[in-house]
Amino acid sequence: MDTREPTELAPASLSELRSARRLQRRKERRQLGLFLAEGPQAAREALATRGCAQKLFVTAPAAARHAGLVSAADALNIPIRLVSEEDLASLTDTVTPQGLVAVCHLVDRGLDEVFDASTRLAVCCVQVRDPGNAGTVIRCADVFGADAVLLTEGSVDAYNPKTVRASVGSIFHLRLAAEVEFTEVMRAARARGLQVLAADGTGEAELPVLAASRQLSVPTLWLFGNEAWGLPPEQARLADRRVRVPIYGAAESLNLATAAAVCLYASATAQRLTSHSHERS
Repeated sequence: MDTREPTELAPASLSELRSARRLQRRKERRQLGLFLAEGPQAAREALATRGCAQKLFVTAPAAARHAGLVSAADALNIPIRLVSEEDLASLTDTVTPQGLVAVCHLVDRGLDEVFDASTRLAVCCVQVRDPGNAGTVIRCADVFGADAVLLTEGSVDAYNPKTVRASVGSIFHLRLAAEVEFTEVMRAARARGLQVLAADGTGEAELPVLAASRQLSVPTLWLFGNEAWGLPPEQARLADRRVRVPIYGAAESLNLATAAAVCLYASATAQRLTSHSHERS
């Protein structure tokens, strides 16, 4: 167990801070294969993901407050660098930083890994632009036991700090594919025998009807489109069904993340009920 006081941690060098600040830009993240994960939850999940965390920046108050996390990083031989509150703030875009930032290796994979033989539930964000929405969809996918999340070309960067923060560590739990071409996603999903459902407020199929008829119990890829205009018609037509969530109240529509949560919950529930039924028989 690491018993060092925060003041005994090695201070970050100007070079280390400059290198970390470069990771606030998408192009630099891709070139260097690294991104920043802010906060204790994200740092904890990064440490728990083998080979992911590369370095940990921490303020003295945060090091004292999260001594167990610092000890875990030390046990893994991950460099821990002490920084001032001002320097820590320069690595984040939050108003009140949480005192911890982990430098992590990118975690996205190729389509063959994302769609493997075990994939039963996957999510594809098609030109989703809002980082908070993308991160929340990743979190919802994790909550409901999905295997994978994909973000197509034209979507927000999966490693945008707001996306990572909104995922609350879930970005480290799922198989992730970023900046993938839509037709390649469809090809890979079809090759694995997944049905493809497009969330669409004007879709011909209602989610509760599909659930009641057990059509959600098979391996499924859900498509969710842009916040403003949804899925382009030419892409929605490639799905097996366009599915709408019925609105029983006076609201005009659901936002993207909420719609994703409802659809994924329905699929996850249907798949588990079918699995338990097969186990009993």
